[in-house]
Amino acid sequence: MKKIPFAVVKMVNIVLLMIPFVICWTLYYEPRTTTVGSKQVSVLVMIIFFLICYYFGQRLDCFRVSILQIRDVIFGEVLATMITDIIMYILIWMLSIHLPNLIPGLITWGGQCVIGVIWAYVMHQSYFSTHPPLRTIVIYDERMGMENLIHTYGLEKRFNIKTVYPVESIMDKLEVMEEFDAAFLCGIHSRERNIILKHCISHKIKLFMIPRIADVMMRGSEQIHMLHLPILKTQRYKPSIEYQIIKRTMDIVVSGIATIVLSPLFLITAIAVKSDGGPAFYKQKRLTKDGKVFEILKFRSMRVDAEKYSGAVLSAGENDPRITKVGRIIRACRLDELPQLLNILKGDMSLVGPRPERPELQKEIEKEVPEFGLRLQAKAGLTGYAQVYGKYNTTFYDKLLMDLMYISKPSILEDLTIMLATVKILTSKESTEGVGEEKNALELRDEKKRS
Repeated sequence: MKKIPFAVVKMVNIVLLMIPFVICWTLYYEPRTTTVGSKQVSVLVMIIFFLICYYFGQRLDCFRVSILQIRDVIFGEVLATMITDIIMYILIWMLSIHLPNLIPGLITWGGQCVIGVIWAYVMHQSYFSTHPPLRTIVIYDERMGMENLIHTYGLEKRFNIKTVYPVESIMDKLEVMEEFDAAFLCGIHSRERNIILKHCISHKIKLFMIPRIADVMMRGSEQIHMLHLPILKTQRYKPSIEYQIIKRTMDIVVSGIATIVLSPLFLITAIAVKSDGGPAFYKQKRLTKDGKVFEILKFRSMRVDAEKYSGAVLSAGENDPRITKVGRIIRACRLDELPQLLNILKGDMSLVGPRPERPELQKEIEKEVPEFGLRLQAKAGLTGYAQVYGKYNTTFYDKLLMDLMYISKPSILEDLTIMLATVKILTSKESTEGVGEEKNALELRDEKKRS
């Protein structure tokens, strides 16, 4: 079967999602606007829908059928169309005489969800029937287990691991790589990595590389030309004043509205926790920007004396004996995090940023990962890059890498994307696994070798 260009796949996907909207606009909303009969306005509305849906489809991974599990693609389709329809409803409202009826819009979204689910399944099957798995080599130094991780996430259809090499065994025979379509580099130092990188580019080998700390920090470098030379300027996290103003405004507006809307849930949860014995809330010292200590507010989910003998330790997940009966419920629903909206209003936290650690745990983590304090360049957040793309038991080193990816390129659009993707992890059990429940399949072999 002939391969379909991936750009065509994207276009057809968006066009199919447009069909219910075009029908709804033509038959119901357009006749009720002040621009009825204007072909130019209708064309403009269609273009706006296409661009918005395409953008959020890209940001929410709707098109990445070759890498993601099908459930993730479907979730992206559903969420992207929902956001697009909300924006289009606001636009239609601006064009209408009266507030438009929401029911046709909801029906439209339902039709888009059905189309999105069917499309995801069809394209998933079609892609792997026309794209054989890439012959893949794994080269490792400090990290082992990539082949096991690929199996765990069901990516054997995409990557056929043929062989695994320690980096020292392949540097003198790079020609071995030329029989492969793809290569994974895991924990390779810069000297060897750069040699392999150039060889892969020269021989059209797709390269998948786990970055190191310096790589991520360089990601946000400013390109300048000075002394007749190309230069990369890298400095400590320093977002623009415009970004800071918009981000703080968004924090206040979103957390303020959420606090008001969710106030009945606050009351019910507080009463439930109180009935389990002990206070409803508890405060705990955490670290935010530049190492400043603040008191985070949460609904209490553990016994009052949970750390009387153990001291500051991470939760072991749902099997942690210190968690109360009510605590298990509110943790599963993430209700224990709700009071942090007040921390955001106060300014101790932001909606998006690195999750705050306890000072005691920070010191212990830095014994293993000395660079962990680099996360403190930005204000702590209720959600963050590491929370969305990692898991509770992701290694501290990998959490640091993900947080630095966020810090290296501050962007309101990135903040919005993370906030939207947070909806997904609220329904994912993996994100709340304890550190003792599952060992990370991709481990550091020798922490001391990192640069």
